[in-house]
Amino acid sequence: MAVKIRLARGGAKKKPFYQIVVADERCPRDGRFIETLGQYDPRQEQSLLNLKEDRALAWLGEGAQPTDTVRRLLRDAGVWAKFKGGDKVEA
Repeated sequence: MAVKIRLARGGAKKKPFYQIVVADERCPRDGRFIETLGQYDPRQEQSLLNLKEDRALAWLGEGAQPTDTVRRLLRDAGVWAKFKGGDKVEA
């Protein structure tokens, strides 16, 4: 089973917000997921990003692959640098 860290869309038409989730890559975009890692709202004046850094690092350490958009969000939050820096994460 390949695990991805990706965005799941919520909200009304033309008013999206997203959850950052860990899901099996075979599941639909807004379908079943394993765990919620945070929220992302691009419509705020400054894009809102709430993220459980410890859980994100744990999933990355287990081999979960982020999508390009989630990788950019992780980079902006500083989580990607911690992961690539080789810091040991206890899960």
